[in-house]
Amino acid sequence: MATKVDEVPAPAQADPEGKGSFSDDEKHDEKGSIDIAESIKGDVYDDLRVIDMGEDGKERPIETDIDVATRLISLEDDPTLPAFTFRMWFLGLGLACFGSVPQTVYVSQLFIQIIAYILGRVLEEILPGPGNPRAHLQTKDTWFWRFVNPGPFNLKEHVAVTIFASTAAESALAISIFAADDLYYAIQPNVGVGIFTLIGSQLMGYGLGGIMRSFLVYPTYIVFPNLLPTVQLFDALHRGKKIMLQKKRVKFFWLVFIGIFVWEWFPEYIAPTLTGISIFCLANRNSAWFTRIFGGAAGNEGLGAFSICLDWNYVGSGGGSLGALFTPLSTQLSLYCGTAICMIAFCACWAQNTWNGQSFPFLSQSLYNENGTRYNQLDILDENFRLDHAKLAVVGLPWFASSQVLTKIGANLAIGATITHVAVWYGKEIIDVIRKFRAGENYDPHLAKMKVYPEVPMWWYILTFVGSFAMAMATMYTGHSGLPWWGLIVGLIISSIFLPFVITVYAITGRSLIPSLVQMLGAAMIPGNPQANMYFTLYGFNTLDQARGLIRDLKMGQYTKLPPRVTFTVQSVGAVVGGLLNYIIMKVIINSRREILLDIQGSNVWSGQQVQSFNSDAISWGALGNLLYAPGGRYAIVPFSVLIGLAVPLPFWLIHRYFPKLGANKVVTPVLCWTLGYLSVGINSSIFCTFCLAVFSQYYLRRYRPGWFRKYNFLLSAALDGGTQVMVFVFTFAVGGGSGKVIDMPFWALNPKGNPDYCKRLT
Repeated sequence: MATKVDEVPAPAQADPEGKGSFSDDEKHDEKGSIDIAESIKGDVYDDLRVIDMGEDGKERPIETDIDVATRLISLEDDPTLPAFTFRMWFLGLGLACFGSVPQTVYVSQLFIQIIAYILGRVLEEILPGPGNPRAHLQTKDTWFWRFVNPGPFNLKEHVAVTIFASTAAESALAISIFAADDLYYAIQPNVGVGIFTLIGSQLMGYGLGGIMRSFLVYPTYIVFPNLLPTVQLFDALHRGKKIMLQKKRVKFFWLVFIGIFVWEWFPEYIAPTLTGISIFCLANRNSAWFTRIFGGAAGNEGLGAFSICLDWNYVGSGGGSLGALFTPLSTQLSLYCGTAICMIAFCACWAQNTWNGQSFPFLSQSLYNENGTRYNQLDILDENFRLDHAKLAVVGLPWFASSQVLTKIGANLAIGATITHVAVWYGKEIIDVIRKFRAGENYDPHLAKMKVYPEVPMWWYILTFVGSFAMAMATMYTGHSGLPWWGLIVGLIISSIFLPFVITVYAITGRSLIPSLVQMLGAAMIPGNPQANMYFTLYGFNTLDQARGLIRDLKMGQYTKLPPRVTFTVQSVGAVVGGLLNYIIMKVIINSRREILLDIQGSNVWSGQQVQSFNSDAISWGALGNLLYAPGGRYAIVPFSVLIGLAVPLPFWLIHRYFPKLGANKVVTPVLCWTLGYLSVGINSSIFCTFCLAVFSQYYLRRYRPGWFRKYNFLLSAALDGGTQVMVFVFTFAVGGGSGKVIDMPFWALNPKGNPDYCKRLT
């Protein structure tokens, strides 16, 4: 139904400096955005509001950042809703414990969001309190019983539980270091050192991210497109429950959720061929080149060109794709242009035997000897696990597959491109936002709504950072990390410098381009010491990654109107609880499963691959980095790519400046560079279908079916991803080995031996 307002806000004006954010046509004018927020009547579930109307009286497409903020996300808020309730703490702690226990399947934020809602509704019905709908469970209206059960499980409780538990579910990088120390170096720091190292490394990024929140969280152009399905699901479950149009959206969500849960059993278990149907491989099953180009239904099989993937576990955002239904079209077109370059580059380098590529598999992440056999890293280390140059002279330097070298080049090109891209396209806006924050001005409609809640004082974040720094400095020496005091400071400086650039790209594209530069710099500054490289990575990389998580959740809190101090509290407690449980469980698992964790293949339940990979990276960078990547070295182009990447955005910026109609401002150069190695690992059969879906959703639906796009597109994404993740979780423990026993599906036409897509098996 249409909703009328007294004054019609002016449509967002076109801005010639549109920069490939969520908007694919123009950038919003922030001036007057607060007035727009105050004038809106109705909500996302309404058929048509005046703010949705174009000049022709019909609904206009979602085109600008202010459109996202005001038309896709509800501005409604009820400041009286309690967040710190017994239900929140009970579910938050319970799901935090569940999520932080090592699983054979990743526990995602969307999975936690759905489970938390179901359990919250159960507690609403069974806990006594003044708000219980059952008469025999209603109590006196006192503060204690309001704390236990104040009424319906509300939005603020739900968001707080989700942030609490998902923060704990993100494994602490320090755990990998402790495990590697124990398994490979026979170093076992005492419990106190381990716990304080863990807490310090986790909370340091929180302090850093909070200090920069004024320009990395609050501005309207900081969209975080990967949050939109989650936020719309919160809105659908909690707002307008008695309104028919909202009931229709909720029913739509659960129908899709159940449908995809049932369907996913086919490609995931019954008929794996549906993961990648390759017409080319069916036509020619004996060609190695057909496998390399068109295969992709099995890990490291091929590039998946034109494969048809009917498995949402790979097409959806949970399968490694950007998220076709919510990522901006400009970002996805940049990605798929880069993917096309990736396919050409991988094939050309292998065909030309670049970097001796034909001696190794087409796609591989391992280290090799020149003759193609696996490289044993222990053969070049002494008894202290440091580089032994005499042994190295005998064994020789390792080799990478040519596709892996291109992947490293692409990652470093993206680092340089990120710096220049943010500087030339967003530099002025960042400076302007900082000025407005200092002046106390509102520059986002959701931020204006948040003014009713006490802000987190800046000194809270500064104290968190300083306290974490002190813990890190103390435990670095007591734990015998091998990292000098100045190494910690340099690592934090790197995180501080890169954070604004990485977060800006992540917020406008939904892609996290975390710099791999940290390990390279650690290898250059502290050569020949893999253990010091691990700790340098901890403070140079993990600090930035934790800050990214805090900033993302702060934006979720802003979108859903969760009081900032509640967000700060649940994030901090979740990080500590998750880290402590990770540490305790790690010690138990290492003591009871040491041999399995050291085994290359592991078992169907336990695997040490993550720790093995982390330790291998530390050895290849820490012990050999200054030899492999030094000027004149075999892979010198890899670090030099950072400097080349600095220049990549400039041609597009100049073209747009002189020829603005060509659309060069829509090219997201960090994504374009990063995708040079996009197909280097895993199952690649989803690329073609994801591209088609992106065009259908972000172009056709957004432009020609704007009403459906606004009300259902992001909810559809949440339902498909959520149903798939719940199915994978159930599948893992039912038949996939998570319970200790694997139940294999019998072979048949759609579950063949060898590659599922019938391509020739090469390894």
